[in-house]
Amino acid sequence: MNYDAIVIGKGPAGIQAAVYLARAGRSVLVIGKDRGALERAEKIENFFGYPEPVGGAEIVDRGIAQAERLGVRVLTAEVVGIGIGESFEVKTADAAYTARAVLLATGKARTSLKAEGFETYRGKGISFCAVCDGFFFRGKPLALVGSGDYAANELHELAHFTDDITVFTNGEKIPAGRFPDGYRVVEEKIARFVGGDRLSSIETESGETVSVDGCFVAVGTAGATDFAAKIGFETKGHDIVVDPEFRTNMPGLWAAGDCVGGYLQIAKAVSDGALAAKSMIAWLKTNP
Repeated sequence: MNYDAIVIGKGPAGIQAAVYLARAGRSVLVIGKDRGALERAEKIENFFGYPEPVGGAEIVDRGIAQAERLGVRVLTAEVVGIGIGESFEVKTADAAYTARAVLLATGKARTSLKAEGFETYRGKGISFCAVCDGFFFRGKPLALVGSGDYAANELHELAHFTDDITVFTNGEKIPAGRFPDGYRVVEEKIARFVGGDRLSSIETESGETVSVDGCFVAVGTAGATDFAAKIGFETKGHDIVVDPEFRTNMPGLWAAGDCVGGYLQIAKAVSDGALAAKSMIAWLKTNP
């Protein structure tokens, strides 16, 4: 189904933007796997309108209910990719949705592995984008670290380049059928990444060593920098670069909330979402 706007992320920035877009008469789809960082916030005492401490999950749920009352479709799913053609195509594990405008409100990137050598070999054999870097490892033994739908999507991309792929779930249990047959799945935790100038092997906590030429990390859900690597919008560190109207350097693509950096607070995220939506509404009027 085609929408005027798709919002990726159902935290305060994304939901606030969706509310403004819906009130402007625009069709809006919000896609998010969970409540983001607020899922784990037990007590919040500094957000306007709540005289007593409130849980982060409650704030998000109230926002979602408000958006749905205004006609916004809110989908609980994991976004695994974004494609660009005449419009944006946002892919989940089960479907694809199109829109003329997209807002990234994915929260702050926190992808990291607490294993020896991980930081050492980032960019020296450890990669975060199968589409970008898979070509350089054609026919070579690779590792994929991850256990969710995002990891399954990255495995599909890597399969275009090599058949020799070992999946490391890093201690996570996976449901049957998550990954296609024919690939070895190691559920032990990773102890260390080993190599010289570049990564050459991965060692598990039991001491097993798997030789690899490269390792692709797809832990959790795709974040802003993961999407940036695939479709080419500008980032600085773990932040998306935006202008004062929260536009990225890619026409039709906005970003708001923690993923653009700054003061990581709900109040700021809500403001970002409102201002991004204002800019999106104006753009949609002139880009029918």
